[in-house]
This record gives sequence, structure tokens and C-alpha cells, in this order.
Amino acid sequence: MAWTPELKELEKRKALTAKMGGPERVKRQHDGGRLTIRERIDRISDARTFHEVGAIAGVGEYDEKGDLKDLTPANCVFGRAKVDGRPVVIVGDDFTVRGGSADASIREKPMMAEEMAKTFRMPVIRVIEGSGGGGSVKTIETKGRSNLPGQVGETRAYHLMTDALGHVPVVGLGLGSVAGLGAARLTSSHYSVMTKTSAMFVAGPPVVARLGQPHSKQELGGWEIQTKSGAIDHAVDTEEEAFDCARKFLSYLPSSVHELPPVLPATDPVDRPVEKLMKAIPRNQRQVYKMRPIIETVVDEGSFFEMGQMFGRSIITGFARLQGRPIALLASDPYHYGGAWTSEACQKIVRFVDMAQTFHLPVVYLCDCPGFMIGLQAEQTATIRHGVRAMAALNQTNIPWCTIIVRNCFGVAGAAHQPAGRLSLRYAWLSARWGSLPLEGGIEAAYRADLDAAPDPKAKLAEIEERLAKLRTPFRTAETFWVEDIVDPRETRKLLCDFAELAYRALTPEAPKVSMRP
Repeated sequence: MAWTPELKELEKRKALTAKMGGPERVKRQHDGGRLTIRERIDRISDARTFHEVGAIAGVGEYDEKGDLKDLTPANCVFGRAKVDGRPVVIVGDDFTVRGGSADASIREKPMMAEEMAKTFRMPVIRVIEGSGGGGSVKTIETKGRSNLPGQVGETRAYHLMTDALGHVPVVGLGLGSVAGLGAARLTSSHYSVMTKTSAMFVAGPPVVARLGQPHSKQELGGWEIQTKSGAIDHAVDTEEEAFDCARKFLSYLPSSVHELPPVLPATDPVDRPVEKLMKAIPRNQRQVYKMRPIIETVVDEGSFFEMGQMFGRSIITGFARLQGRPIALLASDPYHYGGAWTSEACQKIVRFVDMAQTFHLPVVYLCDCPGFMIGLQAEQTATIRHGVRAMAALNQTNIPWCTIIVRNCFGVAGAAHQPAGRLSLRYAWLSARWGSLPLEGGIEAAYRADLDAAPDPKAKLAEIEERLAKLRTPFRTAETFWVEDIVDPRETRKLLCDFAELAYRALTPEAPKVSMRP
């Protein structure tokens, strides 16, 4: 063949880059219980679908004749693949080559990965270990200079990293020690997962120790810290579980904002028995109950995919399906602050609602909200500031919305149970109650003069409570059409399935006017 020498040269270069950082560093990766980047890509993607881009990019070593002796590959591996039959871009750090730092990076590779995902309207999965191209102290010596953050041309990389959020689904997988720019890439995603043996931080333990704060990797940035802070959405035991989470997350979303979410065949009957919903809410208003079993009962069986469970815990967020149609689900959790909106819960709502808006997911909200969290801690954490941001995010949506008032709906946060100024569907359970503020505690303030003048204040208080209880029944509100429908809880699944069918008639795929922020 005329081009046999060149073909052999290509095969030689591919073999050299396939060795990654060499046998010793690959062994060190395996000894640490971690896969290499190429193994990770093989596990995430459908068999034999990965097409690598820039496979022979790296730093070559040549002899005195100019012939190639060795080739150190770039520590970014990326390309196109299919995940569950869907085209995606996968881009990952090769920790066996300089720990994923900038010393061995070709910065154009991760940039091209982000551009490719946006241009061809494909989700992007970032597999991150190391500094994600952010460099190390040794960079000063290897480059002969010190980097200025945001130097000429560099800011484009940051733009591409965040711009993708407004166009295609972005998944971040933290599968080792992740620091600096790597941490920024991991958290700049719609959904982030880390393994429980991994750690993430702005700067690692050696740097932090110089501040007089000696910590191990896990103490500084382990999974419990990062999931409770809301920096990471989910933590799993193994890398295989992380790959499964990525697949499941993507299954609810369109490949880009130019498509609608993928609808699966309906397999769960609309009218399956839901008798237990009649006993889901206790008559005793002080008694808590579990919201997640209610969610599992009303959505398609096995379809609820929760995200951010450890952060802002008074609000539950996740994806689900109704007759095969993907929806975004919000729900109150009375086990945490009675379901009140804390500053963390409000931050969680903003991000989740923005994602639903970006990818055209109708929202279902199971509401049991006594209002904003009150007290000193609530004031110290600027709950009202974050609260009005959550309300603004909700009110700025144009996606279909359906609210089920399960029990409480009080105060300013209660008013945000549906978007303002446009049509949405709303149903109230028989257990629903509402008002500007709960009667408990408010009666004594409002009727102080009457109570002070009464011969028996306790008896007077009981009399007032009984009188007001009859007036606050949801049926009185329904008389004036302040609530549209009071329903049997057992009707909820059918009503929500009807809503999902209507919602998908109204959806229009289009690019957002404002790109989603991390």
C-alpha cells in the first residue's frame, strides 16, 4: 500500500497515547480503587460507540534524526459516543498524566468538547479527576512564567464551560480528588455526582494547612460536606453507580433546548389503586408524615429520581414520569422545619426551577408549606432575600405548572405555590388549610384584648379557636372560587396524568432568552 509507512506511524502514535501515563501510574490508579479515564469512558458509553477526537495529541520526544521516540498524551480525553442510544460528548481528565493538571494539558481539547456539544446539540458528560487543567505550582517552572488568571484568550474556556448550561444537559462526575478549576467544572453542571471516596475543594489540604487549618481530604471536601452544602447533588459508593446516575438523569431530558423531553411508552395504569392516600395526612396538624411515599404513589412506578437530597431538606426536588412523560417535581418535606422555606431550600428551588424552565419540563408541586422559616438563624442567613429570588425564578417561568395543596399553605412562601400572572392548575386535598399565617400563635396576638378581659382566658381561647376553625375550612374558600377544586386524594394520580398530557400539548422547544447559571 502506498501509505503503509504513514499508517504504521499513526498506529504507533495511537499505541503510545493509549498507554496514558505508563504502567506504574495506571497501576497506582487501580490500586487506589479508581478506573482510568479510558476505562471510565468504556463503562459510560454504549459498546464500541466512542469516537475519540485528538487521540494522538500530546508532547512528543524525538531522537537526533527527528524520529519519534515517545509520546506523552494530553491529559484530556474526549470524543463522541452514545449513551443508551443517544449521542453525547464525553470529556475526561487522565489522572495518570500529571494528575490532570495544566502541565500536560492541551487547553483546546476540553474547549472543543464544550463547543461540539453545543453546536451539535448533544449532552456533555464531564469526568473529572484532578485540577481539571488548572495547573500546579510546577507550571511556573515548566512554562517559565506565572499564569495570570483570565489572561488573553483564557476567558473563552470559562465562557464555554458555563454557556453550555443554557443549551444542553451537563453532567459532572467527580471520581477522585478534584480541585481548583476541576471543582468549578464539576459544579458548573445541571447534575453532579461524586463517589464517597472522592473529595472536592477549591484548594487541597497542603494549601489549606498553610492557613493553619490541617485537614485530611475527606475532612476538607468529602462527600458529606459537599452534598450537605449543596455543592454536589449526589454521592454514591462506586464509579459504576455514578455512571448509572448519569444515564438515568439524562433519560428525563432532551438532548438540547431545541427538543422536548423524551416520552416513554405508558406502562403504569392511571387508575391503579391508591387507597393509602386517604390515610397519608394525619388529622393531628402537629404530626409529621413522610412525603416520599406520596410521591412514589402518584407518579409512574419507579420513576422518581431525586436530586440534592442532603441540601435544603425542607424541599424535595427530582424528576419523575406521568404516563411516560417526564416532569420536574417539587415537594415539601414536613420532617425538616415543617416544610418551611429556609435560605438553603430557596437556593435549591431557584436552581431546580431554572433547570426545568431550560429543558421544558412541566412542574408538579406537592405543597405543604407553613411559610418562610422564622427566627434568628433565618434572619442571619438572609432567608427573605433568597426567598424572593425563589419567587422570582418561579414567576419568570412559562412552563406548565400544577400544584397539589396537600396540607399547609401559609404566608409569603405559601403564596409562591404557583407562578403569578398566568394560568396554572391547582387542586387542594381534603386536608388542606391556608391563610396569611397559621392560627396557632396568631390568635393570642390578634385577640389579646379579648383574652385579657375574659374571666377564663383558656376557655376564651378555645372558644375563639373553635369559631375560627369553622371559618377556615377549605370549603368556605371554594365557595368564593379562591381555590378551584377540592379533591379526593385518591384522584391525584389521574389528575396529574391528565395535567401532563395537557402540558405536553403546550410545550414549545426553544432556546432560553437568558442562559441558566450554575
